Amino acid sequence: MELPKVVILCGGEGTRLREETEFKPKPMVTIGGMPILWHIMKTYSHCGFNEFVLCLGYKSEIIKQFFLAHELVHNDFTINLRKRNADIVHRRGDEEDWTITFAETGLKAMTGARVKRIEKYIDGDNFMLTYGDGLSDINIRKLLEFHKMQNTVGTMLGVHPHSKWGLVKCGENNRVEKFIEKPVLYDYVNGGFYCFKKEFFDHLSDDDECVMESEPFEGLVAKRQFSVLKHEGFWHGMDTYKDSLDLNKMCDGKSPPWKVWQ
Repeated sequence: MELPKVVILCGGEGTRLREETEFKPKPMVTIGGMPILWHIMKTYSHCGFNEFVLCLGYKSEIIKQFFLAHELVHNDFTINLRKRNADIVHRRGDEEDWTITFAETGLKAMTGARVKRIEKYIDGDNFMLTYGDGLSDINIRKLLEFHKMQNTVGTMLGVHPHSKWGLVKCGENNRVEKFIEKPVLYDYVNGGFYCFKKEFFDHLSDDDECVMESEPFEGLVAKRQFSVLKHEGFWHGMDTYKDSLDLNKMCDGKSPPWKVWQ
């Protein structure tokens, strides 16, 4: 089975999460002690997708430093201050087998421009795409298989959002029957996990103002070239500081609901 490269959008400023993103890029906000970006990459890697292209921008050096230091931070090591070529890393043997391309795509570029600028790194017929701020228990292989079966230029994951407000269920004579605390809604929204044929790049522009989710997506819809895989499992975006707190609570003393790996 073809294993396309995974493109992850990591360059935005994350202004709605300013409590965290004033000091770090949004994908580096920690969930359960590790950056949310790491959790996303583990989800793909669990299904065999180990080649990543990170579209960098705001505070990109922090993402680069994390992965460059990853080996030393997560292993014991021995150094000789006089003979650094004799340094030894005592690897545990469980390191991720990831190949990562760090692509600078501009400080102010919109999503479409960022994706267009990494076109040169995509050498297969298809590629995967996601944002650096959403978690799901999605089966990535199922998404790819569905994408190929549909044979459309683009395929996205459709998910049920959680209501930001509690609902009130009313009965006879306008009496409240019960309160429903922030339920999962019936409708579907864009879950932010995509598969695209390589020709999707033809719909994008290198202009900083190119927003992937507007004209490029609308063009695919007009041509009936966009499919949706409906997902009934877990999904949670991290748009606000409260979202980050909620995701961290899900890690307290138990396996979080998006963790599909062992």
